[in-house]
Amino acid sequence: MNGLVAADLRLRLGAQQVLDGASFALRAGEMVLLAGRNGAGKTTLLRTLIGAITPAGGRVELEGKPLASWPGRARARQLAFVPQSVDTPFEFTGRELVTMGRHPHRGRGEALQPDDLAAIEKALAAVDAGSFADRRVTTLSGGEQRRIAVARALATDAPLLLLDEPTNNLDLEHALQLVGMLRRMATAGRGVLVASHDLNLIAPQCDRVVLLHQGQVFADAAPEAALTAANVAAVFGVRSTTPGGFFPRQFGL
Repeated sequence: MNGLVAADLRLRLGAQQVLDGASFALRAGEMVLLAGRNGAGKTTLLRTLIGAITPAGGRVELEGKPLASWPGRARARQLAFVPQSVDTPFEFTGRELVTMGRHPHRGRGEALQPDDLAAIEKALAAVDAGSFADRRVTTLSGGEQRRIAVARALATDAPLLLLDEPTNNLDLEHALQLVGMLRRMATAGRGVLVASHDLNLIAPQCDRVVLLHQGQVFADAAPEAALTAANVAAVFGVRSTTPGGFFPRQFGL
């Protein structure tokens, strides 16, 4: 099966077995929510899927080939990643950071081409960042920086997009815009994996929900099958009921 496939991933960090036989697949044309408690290993799994962490056991394959066999730039053209937090040590503008998303398509020192410039503008417009794109990122709010980080990943035009808590720091309007955009991207053929705690906002837009618990995939199914009261109790340790009062509200654009 093409796409991104992980099988029997195992990884220990210090005394903790963070991944303990986790298996997962992301296919083109689907949007998947990855959820679990803090410390469940969601970020570690994402970083393993992009090759930033090498597992102690198991395998990751991209388009049927071992992920480690892909040259760095070729891998970057296939996989785009939005981390949970982004450190920017230099005074880059937002546009300059988004431009870095085109580096996998250009040789060292090669000038940007019209298709690069178009991809950059399209990515900025997709996250409504045009009004602050030319400001230094150190002057931007947390939500504005988040939108620039997403735009940088979008600019790669990679067919697979992985995002770690992408709605953090976003106001309700821009969070809804982002989730709607990700849903449209999946419908158009990209594979989208979102790690998030916001089940109410993101799960209804997803084709599948993957629950990570104690280093393993506890559930991998359509949202209504994955997020049963029993599964929520086992994974999160809380009760869940069908809303009958004022909350949760349903929002839309």
